Amino acid sequence: MIKRHRQLHTALFLGIGLAVSCLALIAYEFHFSQRLELTTVDMRFSIRGDLPTPKGVVVVGVDDVTFGHLNLQWPFPRSVEARVIDQLAAARAKVIAEDIQYTEPTTPMPRCGALCVHLADEEDQALFASIDEADHRNSKVVLSDTEVGKNGSTKLSGAESLGARVGNGNYELEADGVFRRFPYAIQKLETFPVVSAERALGRRLDPSDFPGKRAWIDFAGPPGAVPFLSFSTVLDGKFDPAIVRGKVVVVGATAPTLQDVHPTSTSGGGVMSGPEIQANAIETVLRGFPLRSVPSWVNWIAIFALGMIPAFLALRFSAIWTILGAVLLGCIYAVIAQLAFNHGKILAFVYPLGALVVSTVGALAVHYLLAAFERQRTRDTFARFVPEEVVNQVLLQTDEGLRLGGARVFGTCMFTDLRGSTQFAESLPPETVVEVINRYLGELTEAILGNGGTLISYLGDGFMAVFGAPIEQEDHADRAVAAAREILGARLPRFNEWLREQGHGDGFRIGVGLNTGPFMAGNVGSEKRLEYTAMGDTINTASRLEGLTKDSDFYLLMADSSRAALVRPLDDVVPVGEIEVRGREGKLTVWSLEEARKPVAVPVA
Repeated sequence: MIKRHRQLHTALFLGIGLAVSCLALIAYEFHFSQRLELTTVDMRFSIRGDLPTPKGVVVVGVDDVTFGHLNLQWPFPRSVEARVIDQLAAARAKVIAEDIQYTEPTTPMPRCGALCVHLADEEDQALFASIDEADHRNSKVVLSDTEVGKNGSTKLSGAESLGARVGNGNYELEADGVFRRFPYAIQKLETFPVVSAERALGRRLDPSDFPGKRAWIDFAGPPGAVPFLSFSTVLDGKFDPAIVRGKVVVVGATAPTLQDVHPTSTSGGGVMSGPEIQANAIETVLRGFPLRSVPSWVNWIAIFALGMIPAFLALRFSAIWTILGAVLLGCIYAVIAQLAFNHGKILAFVYPLGALVVSTVGALAVHYLLAAFERQRTRDTFARFVPEEVVNQVLLQTDEGLRLGGARVFGTCMFTDLRGSTQFAESLPPETVVEVINRYLGELTEAILGNGGTLISYLGDGFMAVFGAPIEQEDHADRAVAAAREILGARLPRFNEWLREQGHGDGFRIGVGLNTGPFMAGNVGSEKRLEYTAMGDTINTASRLEGLTKDSDFYLLMADSSRAALVRPLDDVVPVGEIEVRGREGKLTVWSLEEARKPVAVPVA
């Protein structure tokens, strides 16, 4: 039975762990908690802190200072953009990445007819001339286009004849609208960070070099972490050329009023300008994509392990230790995930920890469900031997495993035996004998339980019972005497009357032995069978006293220890005398009840 219970427990716990792990794996594969998972990446950025100042990129931003200095409306004339390119090329910037849309013609004045076209042509020509001159100075220009056509076509393709390249300036937002990753290409046109990095590296990046469909931007820190120059400062040439020399310079709108600002992993509750996002992405490429997701199989292992471990913990430990173990495991995994992030590896966080939490809750549910079933089973089993109120107290005192354990107690033990049952059993069919014995034991059991005793075991046509265990009772001796009095004065006569009505003779006699003292009470047995019992000299002496009633003038023999333990002294207690009890040194003073005296046989004249 115990083996079957263990197998059932094992199957339930492991089944919970396996089911949760599989569900978590499905959720991971189908990105059911993608938003929450991405949020944990932002938290890991925050915990990691800022990286050293990027050395390969600089942002030249059209900021509020620029508007105050130039007193121009946006977009600026292209001749102004051209002068900035000239200044950067003269300072020997390696790449000039223009994060500005140039696909529409310049219109500096409205409704000016042919003059506008002429001026527009001049503006475009100034820009093209600056691009061409920058190329001759070994400063490579990259232009941004957000209106890419089919198959990567762009209106700026003509600029490539001047040595410039065009990158797709669009981004693919995450589900929560935050900029965290960028792809190799969008609409078959390489993205702006990829093209800019290729120009700086002097080689093309193979798509196979790109880490997955989208690469994580390894942000250097919050807004402002990338070196910055104001557009107007560069326009006027009032900057240190060493700041941009040999670097990728991203030119674009950084003023919040121009609305090229977006939330990122490191912007907290604020936003980061588009050019700075591009600069962080370019730096990520230049550094060889230092931040990467681990292979999926690593996350699978983490999900499966964290989903299964609570099941094994619950099999081995109690509910509280299972919870503590799961909390410790969750903390350890969180630390591992952060350390991995600090070293450029992104582990799944929500799905493994989600599997751990759900599996732990499931294991605890099974724990308490099995405990409830076991408690009810123990109640049903134990209630056959003790009164209902005693069962409730026992269950409150038992440990979580519902094992009572051994304890030294002080109480009173009772043994009974039926006289003449052997001859009776030999004269009747076995079925009748069993029926009669069950009827007899039922009567006596009611007397024991009714007086708060614990029925330890049936001994053929007798039994052993104790009072004061497993629940301590101050009046255990009084209860034992009351039960013996009920058996001798009411239960046995009623049983004998029924026996005579059935035509099975005149009835039986009984022997009862009582002794009070210390004894051990608790579970004994093996893993396959446990039994609640009582052991000790007190128990053995009670058994000996019951046996001595055969040759005594009384059906009940009570040790002096039981009489002395009575809380309420009795008037009908009579002395029997001092008798020798096998296994004990010296004689034992024994008492009985007047009503337990055997009738005197009268000789027939």
